[in-house]
Amino acid sequence: MVTIPQELKNEYPFRAHFLDVKSEKLHYVDEGQGEVILMLHGNPTWSFFYRNLAKHFSKNFRVVVPDHIGCGLSTKPQDYEYTLQNHIDNTIALVKKLGLKDITLVVHDWGGAIGMGVATAHPELIKKMVVMNTAAFRSLEIPMRINILRNPVGEWFIRTFNGFAGPATTMAVTKKLSPIVKKGFVLPYDSFESRIATAKFVRDIPMSEVHPTYKTLSGIEDKLKNLKVPVLLLWGEQDFCFTMNFQKRWLDFFPNAKVKTYPDAGHYLVEDKTSDVILEIETFLKN
Repeated sequence: MVTIPQELKNEYPFRAHFLDVKSEKLHYVDEGQGEVILMLHGNPTWSFFYRNLAKHFSKNFRVVVPDHIGCGLSTKPQDYEYTLQNHIDNTIALVKKLGLKDITLVVHDWGGAIGMGVATAHPELIKKMVVMNTAAFRSLEIPMRINILRNPVGEWFIRTFNGFAGPATTMAVTKKLSPIVKKGFVLPYDSFESRIATAKFVRDIPMSEVHPTYKTLSGIEDKLKNLKVPVLLLWGEQDFCFTMNFQKRWLDFFPNAKVKTYPDAGHYLVEDKTSDVILEIETFLKN
């Protein structure tokens, strides 16, 4: 299991909690009291991505942030089916175990598809949604630098050279990360075995109907318009992966969403615009 070194305790001061799911241990942060904010990370991040939001909002809310199996402080099985549906099922298991309801759902990257999978399966549990640089619908738009990794050779490269989490600490931001923050992002992914989920997430991107996750994603997409809750759409315009085309596509599903985009921010929006994002979410929660 990954342990948090002392030099990271100020950045990530949270007590560890674990839930047994399918013979694995799902780690999650559970801080504060009050109305629930559930934050779902993507690839190749982990709950560390939401650390600043969790520290701020846990003063007045109950903030729950899981690490998907294979990520962060959760176990990293080598023979696990790292599929969108399994990540959705694991998150639903956590929500039910903790008895979460009236949830403000915050999603980013793969957290979008996972979170919307939860929301469309249990719309009665969702009160509001914050959507950042993500997708939960089919698209043929994918950067070549990611598409080239969606094969066995790409998986070997990611797992051998940390060829996803490592480069992301510079490619996903417009503002340079400090050495300690950069260390935090890559901390759980320090070996061939520990990088399995970062590789499997890439291979799980469904670019055609024959892909096993295509049906899951299309089913989520078909139900998005059934979610009748307030939506806040925050976007880093310099994202090389989830471009502004994805941001505009979200408005097809949620035309009344409150929208704020940042011309000088990248994929890791909460790193480039921490205080701005906190202020926008805080205002959204109050209204």
